[in-house]
Amino acid sequence: MKLPGFRYNSAFLVTFCGLFCARGVATLTVRIGIGHDTHRLQPGGPLRLGGIDVPFDRQALGHSDADVLLHALTDALLGAAALGDIGELFPDTDPANRGRDSAEMLAIAYGRVQAAGYRVVNIDSIVFAQQPKLSPYKEAIRRRIADLLQISPDQVGMKAKTGEHVGPVGRLEALMAECVVLVETC
Repeated sequence: MKLPGFRYNSAFLVTFCGLFCARGVATLTVRIGIGHDTHRLQPGGPLRLGGIDVPFDRQALGHSDADVLLHALTDALLGAAALGDIGELFPDTDPANRGRDSAEMLAIAYGRVQAAGYRVVNIDSIVFAQQPKLSPYKEAIRRRIADLLQISPDQVGMKAKTGEHVGPVGRLEALMAECVVLVETC
């Protein structure tokens, strides 16, 4: 008899919540991390977002490549494993981080998360940008993040919201991103 809500294979049985392992009653540790980042916008382009270049007449201003989404994701991963934050790992006072690719920073941070014994269950993110419209780029961003973390794109959620012409986002002065990450270990 198969029970609803369970995944079966020959090695182990895991509930949809990931609470028990079949080789005994081992408890999975599930942790959540949250990340946020904000960058000012300046003339020039393209806009680096989620590890891809989005055509736009403005770009984010920052010490590294200023990828607001990958920065928020990096913070969320580090937070989930209680490993600090992106500023501790990659301080903006270190010249080695000037213009640094945020995908590289994410990979290094995720390596530390994995070394601590965790893996990503899923990611959910929101990018706050008045412009450009991000719908045409969401799938490419999801795939790029999945590729960087060696997970499936269906483990990466992404939403885009405008600023409704209010505040720094709405006035095209800045863009922001927030991410929540669920990690687990057995």
